[in-house]
Amino acid sequence: MWMIGPLGFTAPLILTALIALPVLWFLLRAIPPAPIRRRFPGVALLLGLRDEDAEADKTPLWLLLLRACAIAAAIIAFAGPVLNPERGNTASDAPLLIVMDAGWADARDWPRRIERAKVLAEAAGRAGRTVALIRLTDPPEAPVFQAAGVAVSRLSGVQPQPYAPTDLAGWAAAMPQGAAMETYWLSDGLAHPGRADLLAALEQGGPVTVFESPRAVLALQPITFKDGAVQIAALRLPAGGAQELEVSARGLDPAGIDRELVRATLSFAAGANRAETALALPPELRNRLTRFEIAGIRSAGAVTLTDDSLKRRKVALIGGGADAEGLLLLSPTHYLRQALAPVAELIDGGLSDVLLASPDVIVLTDVARLTQAESDSLLDWLDNGGLLLRFAGPKLAASDIARSATDPLLPVRLREGGRALGGAMSWGDPKTLAPFAETSPFFGLPVPPEVAVTAQVLAQPDPDLSQRTIAALADGTPLVTRKAVGQGQVVLFHVTANAEWSNLPLSGLFVQMLERLAVSTRPTQPEAADLAGQTFVPERVLDAFGTAGDPGSLPGVAGEDLAAGLLGPTLLPGLYAGEERRIALNVISADTELQAAVWPERIRIEGMEARQEQALKGGFLAAALLLLLADIVAALWISGRLSGRLAARLAVAVLAFGLAAPEARAQDDAFARAATSEVRLAHVVTGDARVDEVAAAGLRGLGLRLFERTTIEPADAMAVDIERDELAFFPFLYWPVTADQPLPSVAAYQKLNQYLRTGGMILFDTRDAGLSGGSSPESKRLQLIASALDIPPLEPVAADHVLTRTFYLLQDFPGRYAAGIWVEAAPADAEQAEGMPFRNLNDGVTPVVVGGNDWASAWAVDADGSPMFPVGRGSGGERQREISYRFGVNLIMYVLTGNYKSDQVHVPALLERLGQ
Repeated sequence: MWMIGPLGFTAPLILTALIALPVLWFLLRAIPPAPIRRRFPGVALLLGLRDEDAEADKTPLWLLLLRACAIAAAIIAFAGPVLNPERGNTASDAPLLIVMDAGWADARDWPRRIERAKVLAEAAGRAGRTVALIRLTDPPEAPVFQAAGVAVSRLSGVQPQPYAPTDLAGWAAAMPQGAAMETYWLSDGLAHPGRADLLAALEQGGPVTVFESPRAVLALQPITFKDGAVQIAALRLPAGGAQELEVSARGLDPAGIDRELVRATLSFAAGANRAETALALPPELRNRLTRFEIAGIRSAGAVTLTDDSLKRRKVALIGGGADAEGLLLLSPTHYLRQALAPVAELIDGGLSDVLLASPDVIVLTDVARLTQAESDSLLDWLDNGGLLLRFAGPKLAASDIARSATDPLLPVRLREGGRALGGAMSWGDPKTLAPFAETSPFFGLPVPPEVAVTAQVLAQPDPDLSQRTIAALADGTPLVTRKAVGQGQVVLFHVTANAEWSNLPLSGLFVQMLERLAVSTRPTQPEAADLAGQTFVPERVLDAFGTAGDPGSLPGVAGEDLAAGLLGPTLLPGLYAGEERRIALNVISADTELQAAVWPERIRIEGMEARQEQALKGGFLAAALLLLLADIVAALWISGRLSGRLAARLAVAVLAFGLAAPEARAQDDAFARAATSEVRLAHVVTGDARVDEVAAAGLRGLGLRLFERTTIEPADAMAVDIERDELAFFPFLYWPVTADQPLPSVAAYQKLNQYLRTGGMILFDTRDAGLSGGSSPESKRLQLIASALDIPPLEPVAADHVLTRTFYLLQDFPGRYAAGIWVEAAPADAEQAEGMPFRNLNDGVTPVVVGGNDWASAWAVDADGSPMFPVGRGSGGERQREISYRFGVNLIMYVLTGNYKSDQVHVPALLERLGQ
């Protein structure tokens, strides 16, 4: 490409035709030929006569310039002018390698990075160079160079990963040796191990240019609980001036709806790269929090999930009246208080009193006898998921109730008396603990050799004793037994809670065992020893933009790997559940420090801002055509063939054509007239011709039903390109989601958010029947598309939602498939008013409806009005199609009329139709 300042030419040789302009000048000067002047006396007879066909003796200078400019504009147009082209290394014809870190730090401005890479690839394509694209978050492999058009098409589907590049040294080894290439590295600006090795390998092939975004990298560290408050810490790089950040804490409100529950402000001092704050929250609110995020930042690093470490359990300690007797160190609950006070909310009082506080755990230390009312209350509490933790002692050993085979508050039957070890009259030496079995929740915990048991209560041999034993002594006698009761469980330590029978309460193992039993939670990152031998199953995982999604078919993770926290393709950030606890694995750990990438001075570093290329060929051609039209008008006027009035009209017409042609307003005006002249339904163009055809046919069928059954008479549906077309003309958009649909541009997202804020509605249809729990390719694509949309919290449509009664009374909303739908969550204060069967929801219309029922296929009709696709089988299928049409009618009525069916004036008629 040949450059003149900001202007480039893709075919600069054509500009040599400008040399011919002087030749054209002389040719134009010679046409028409200049007349020869002769004095002839007879000319006096012609005086006073007027020649209707005047002809100039020579071409005027201004007309010569007009024609020369027209020819020059045409020549320049065919030379392929481009404003602000990507310069690159214009002297190089080597292949182009585009390297993207593609980690969590890139997600915040990912669309700009994709646009930058597209500009690079398109510039290489104009130069005839091949292009290869690699993401450093992928497993290392040799780059594959392809045509630039293939690389550009691939870029639309490239997404960042929710972790940092993990194997840059492997990528360095995978680079081709001795191959000439030019490299453009889109860096996230962070230092990663192995970056220097990869840079050296890339420089062996040719020059390397680095692109870095000027935006600061912001991250949120895991939330901790310390000194009675929630501790929040954020990081930034680079450390700039004073800055404030808003951190949103989200969780489930009392209605079970995910929403923001509290917000905190963090302030970075000038030159500081870390900011901290603390929130003093009541336990009830703190236990609801599930997620903290930096407001306005779409990045997994700006999100931290919470787990059991933030949810302090309420533990009731009941010592059977022995706490007030004797020395403090001999108290049955003393060591339990020491172990649990830092990590749990302790409750004191009688059993009937503490049950009113709904504790998570009740601890009974040597309590042998309970009243029948207390036993019944405990059983009800256990049925709801409580944990009853019991410790033995002299009272329990002597109790005859403990030996009952039907006592539901003990996991096993006990023998009378106890077993003494290590005394003059004992059965033997003090016993140590046996290693924990694989089926035990304590499996993987190291057993200190100094822990010994001198006395215990023994369990009666039973067929299921081995299954209920979760810890045993070296001789095989049970030390800890467990039994499920309803949704809860009963656990018995066969020793005392103090050091009377064992030194176990004095050891660190005691605290770890309580942790494994979910009696307490540690407000720190678990260590490998704590999680060893356990398998954790992912419940929710984060993508690079910080959106939590279904893990799909991801396998379980070993506890050791989870504790190590080495994120990668096989271990994604998210929430992982084990048998007894849940662990949050976040992108940023408590000891993470953001460090800037340091590049050698020889490396050229550019900003991420890419100058927008603009092809000028069309503009120059339009200018040439306009000048030629003006030349025709001028030639006619000079020859005297145009009157002044007609010449003025032609000039105005030519000027209007010239102003309208470059902007191509005719098409836009036609679209606006078509969209606004009548009520029209619209569908979003996906790029898949078959899907778009079905969407158009579906809206055609729905429009026919609206015409037949309501006062709405929609015209033919229209296809909408969200990148180019105006959305405000349509009250409703049907958006079928495909797995490979490109993400909207930044400008399109702005239009979509403005559309949703100003009353528009979008029906998102993943067409996957909702059977894959949000893990289908279409659902995952919708999650990416919706990540940048201003969408409120959603919930499954309630039975009293206005959509159930805007025209038809409905409880199901099927399409070709029958599944649930999601709408905007109702406010927490939406209460049912007196005399109304429905809640007051007169506060707007949900901006989005989300489902996977493939409504367009159920609505679709051909040109003859016949259904295009089968729905179900037989009459049941046709009934489902009819309900699908009714849902469509309800939806359009809801869009056009809002929530008016929640008004009380309609209640009598609705109750009559409902038969109430």
